[in-house]
Amino acid sequence: MNETVLDRPVTVAPPAGRAAPARRRSTTRTRSNQLHTLFILAGYMLRDTGLLTPEEGIGYWLGIIGGSMMLTLLLYPLRKRFRILQFLGPTRHWFRLHMVFGLLGPLLILYHCNFNLGSINSKVALYCMLLVAASGIIGRHFYSRIHRGLYGRKTSLTELQKDLVASTEKSHGLSNLMPRLVTRLDAMSAEMQGCNITQSLGVGRSLRWTFTHRLTQISLMLLAHRELKAAASASDIVARDYKRLRKTAFRFVSDFTTRTGRVAQFAFYERLFALWHILHLPIFLMMVFSALVHVLAVHMY
Repeated sequence: MNETVLDRPVTVAPPAGRAAPARRRSTTRTRSNQLHTLFILAGYMLRDTGLLTPEEGIGYWLGIIGGSMMLTLLLYPLRKRFRILQFLGPTRHWFRLHMVFGLLGPLLILYHCNFNLGSINSKVALYCMLLVAASGIIGRHFYSRIHRGLYGRKTSLTELQKDLVASTEKSHGLSNLMPRLVTRLDAMSAEMQGCNITQSLGVGRSLRWTFTHRLTQISLMLLAHRELKAAASASDIVARDYKRLRKTAFRFVSDFTTRTGRVAQFAFYERLFALWHILHLPIFLMMVFSALVHVLAVHMY
């Protein structure tokens, strides 16, 4: 019976039917980030070839398009805050556009300036844009820690704790083969159920988990390895399927520690995301003002 339980893929809510699409979306985002980085490196390496100039041709229009994209970013917070703008469509679509333009806009502007600094007003505009882009990347990380997926709904500490309980219950199928491992997982899960959303900032728990996460995961995997090795020496059936069982157990431990970390760090990231919101808007408005000054200066002088 133990082998049957371990033979199943380790799945925790959301249901297994949604796991594959989630992995595909993660792979798509990774490839998108890699492609974005490749374009930045290519543009930087070709900056001295003279293919693009900010004053005319394609280089000029890349600046216009990139600047328009950055200005369009303002539509998402406006759509989210004012019901009168509901005719513009669902907020989630504007959020996706906000994310895409937040990466594509700065890329086009970097190509527009040919990765070179110009006059004082262009330097200020460029630095403000890069600051906004960096702020957006940081905010994206905070957002993903308290939402289900990049474009998903906001989760809660209670939901994360329920997911962790479901994951712990699945570990009970390992109890005959790895009883000490299951005991440790139960203890970790019980500690995380005691987390309260009203606890200060959760900084201590978050930092402790950040620095000990990998060590905890390795420790659990070593414990699983030792117990499974002992079970294999006592059972020919376990010995025959040892590699498969070990791989499944390691995958389960990795999934469990990831979920434990989300619970431990939830309050911390939720507070960071709230603080980020306060800082991001002024930086964005500063970028808009500096960009307008830059455009006026370029066309007037």
